[in-house]
This record gives sequence, C-alpha cells and structure tokens, in this order.
Amino acid sequence: MSPARVLVETLTIPAVLFLGLLFCFPMAFHQPQPHHAKLVIADLALERKVDSALQRQHPGGFDVTAVADARAARRAVLDRDAVAGFAAKGRHAVLYVAKADGVSLEQALTKGFTQLAAHNHQRLTVTDVAPTVGKDGLGTTLVYFGIAWNVPGYILATTLLRAVTFNRRRKLLTIAGVAALFSVVGFFVGVGLGFFPNSPAALVIAFLLTTAVATFSLGMAPFVKHFFPLVGLGLYVVLSVPSSGLVPVQLLPRFFQDLHAVMPLGNAVDGLRGILYFHDAGVLKPVLVLGAWIIAGMALLGLDAWRHHRMAVHRGAEDEQEDVPEPPVEDPSLEAPAPTALPVHPHHFGELLPMLEGTVSDGEQQPVHRAAVTVMDAGGRQLVRAATNARGEYAVTGLPEGYISVVVSYPGRHPLVHQKLLQSGVAVRADFTLHDRRNGTSTPVNPQRVGLGQARHGS
Repeated sequence: MSPARVLVETLTIPAVLFLGLLFCFPMAFHQPQPHHAKLVIADLALERKVDSALQRQHPGGFDVTAVADARAARRAVLDRDAVAGFAAKGRHAVLYVAKADGVSLEQALTKGFTQLAAHNHQRLTVTDVAPTVGKDGLGTTLVYFGIAWNVPGYILATTLLRAVTFNRRRKLLTIAGVAALFSVVGFFVGVGLGFFPNSPAALVIAFLLTTAVATFSLGMAPFVKHFFPLVGLGLYVVLSVPSSGLVPVQLLPRFFQDLHAVMPLGNAVDGLRGILYFHDAGVLKPVLVLGAWIIAGMALLGLDAWRHHRMAVHRGAEDEQEDVPEPPVEDPSLEAPAPTALPVHPHHFGELLPMLEGTVSDGEQQPVHRAAVTVMDAGGRQLVRAATNARGEYAVTGLPEGYISVVVSYPGRHPLVHQKLLQSGVAVRADFTLHDRRNGTSTPVNPQRVGLGQARHGS
C-alpha cells in the first residue's frame, strides 16, 4: 500500500470529525434565537395582537395560539405543550415560564414580553412554574448527566467488541448490568450533591439511555466496520451534544431541533426534565424513542447473526464438518477485531483473549518450535500468520465468524491443515502432529491451494 493511501486512510476519520465539530457546535451554540417556540395567550383578541408584535421582533420565532384563561396558560406550560403562557388584564400582565427548560430561554421570553408589556403600559409579573434546584441555576445540569450516561455507552460497546470470548447474549447482559450500575451511581451522585431532585423514576431514563447507545453501537459495528469510530463519535458527540438541550431546543436552528427529536441524548434529557420538574409530563415520547434505539440495535445484531448463519450453513452444505458443532442461529459472535497473533501466556486483565489456540508437535510428541501457522478464511485468503513458541504453542484472535482453515508447516515435515468453525464465545483448539517427510504417512498439502473443499479434517 502506497504511503499516500495510508495517509489518506489514516486522516479520513480525524478530518471528518474535525469538520463536524467545527461546523455543528458553532452553528448550534452561537447567538441562539427562538425558532417556532410554542406560546399560549389567554385571550383570542390578545393572541392576535401578541402574534403580530412577536412576528415583527422575531419572524418565525414563535408559534402563538390562544387558550381560555390564565389558568389554562399556566397548565399548558406545566404540561409542556408550550414554553410560555401569557395573560393580561388591565394594566397587569403575567408571563408563565419554566426555568427547567433552560435559563437562556426564560431570559429570552422575559425580555421579549417585558418590552411588549411596556409598549402596552402594563406591569409584567414573571412566574416560574417549574423552578430548578439551587445548584442548577442554568437549567442545564441534566445535560451533563445525560452525556455521562451517553458517551460511556458507546465506549462500552467498543470494549465489548474486543471481548471475543463473549457471545451476543453475554454482551447484552453485560450492557444491561453496566447500564444499571451507571444509572444508579449517577442518580445518587446527582441527588446526593443536590444537582437534581430525588425522583427514582429518573433511573429508568438513565438506564435506557446507556442501554440504547451501547446496544445500537454493538449492532452497527459489523456493518460500518472500520468506520465505527467515525459513526459512533459522529452520532453521540458531534450530533448529539449540540442537539441535547445544552442550549434550549426552541433556540436552536431547525436542523438541530429535528435532530433533538430522534437522538437518544436529547430525548433522555427531555425525559429527565419531565420526571424531575414537570410531574412526568412529556415522558412517554422519550421512552419510546430510546426503546426504538434499543430495538434497532438488537435488530442489527439479529441481522448479523442471520447473515453469518446463512454463510455457515452454505459452507457446511458444501463440506460437512464433524469436529465442530453447528453454531446456534440466535447466538453467534459479533465480528471481532483485526486478526492478530498473540503470545501464549496466562491471561492478564485487559489483554486480548485467544479465539484460536493449539499446539504443534512431532511424531514423538515433542513440541515443534517456530512452526508456521497460517489462518485462512473460507475463500482461501490469508488472515494472519503466527509461529509456535518453544513449547509448540500458538494463539490467534480477531478472526471472523464462520469456517477457517489452519495450515501448519515446518521445513522437512509434511504440512497439515485443519478446518474449524468459529462460533460465539468459544475458544477453538487446533492441535497438530507433523511427521517427517521420510517416515510420515500424511499426505502433503499445498498451503497456497487450500480451500474449504480441499481441507483435511482434524481435531
């Protein structure tokens, strides 16, 4: 591969992320302005007057509707049907806002309606119907906790991709366990330090967020392959953070408002706000969106399982194998890391675990040092090459799911090939006994011509 191509492939992901961060964050956070923020006005005649005034100040900034009275206006804000309600009687006017939606939105609304009231010679009273706790003065603390439950979910998926001895079921159970732990720890930190109210229902949203991100990431990995870091960071950082609610959604450009409606982080923040400050109003939709991300992730895992099972059945029909069982349809492994030869020693924490291991010995059962071990896929393409140690041992990881051929050769001895079927969560062994060319009875095998149809069966 030419140096130019290597450089392009190396810089593609950092360059795309750089451009994404460069454009998304400033566009979302620089000079936020209202875009189609919903307001309710307690009086039809007053609604038309307020709508005309606001359209002159902020064209397209507000969608104004009328309600019966001041009580209905206040209820609309508490039910999250509107970001603000306005009622006026004589020289007195009341603006109902919710600081839990973000203090910048509250300030923008207060400024606009103060000017409107002054123009009409009215005295404005601002009533906060959903005040935040003292340590959440800006109304954005929930976003920070959401990020803490969001990004580690993606990191969890990346680490599980390297857990080659874990099958899909075990990986999903790990995700559920870690999500439960993170949600509990984060909740008690937030409540204990006074960052948000004590409402245990928030644990459900936190659990769903981490589970959704980790499950979808795990499911998409076999399909996006080496673009996995780009897609993951793009989804959960570049697109999620600007649309999360760090700046109130109503002050974001339309593109980020649309993103907020579907991204897991934004919906989780909405769900947390509904539980903690709005008496569970508006929680159903975020729960459904997070559930949809989990279902989509599991569907991708199932699709990948079906794809590998079809490949295994097809290869098995061509050349039946007796020394390994057919893998179950519902539980094959996820695509593993790049094929890699490993040193053979007791496993240490954080190290890769072997997917394939074995020994090579001679006719007298003595270890063969530096025997060449070549692993090939079903099409005869070399995946990785290793050498045995002084004890005749070898180990390999990062192999794809399905049938592989393991070819062992050593100068002066007949090469051998074993065919193996790799399945989820199972470390496969392939041991070899190489006989001397002069005394052995094994049939020579040409490693360059080995295919599944030509493979000799062995243990």
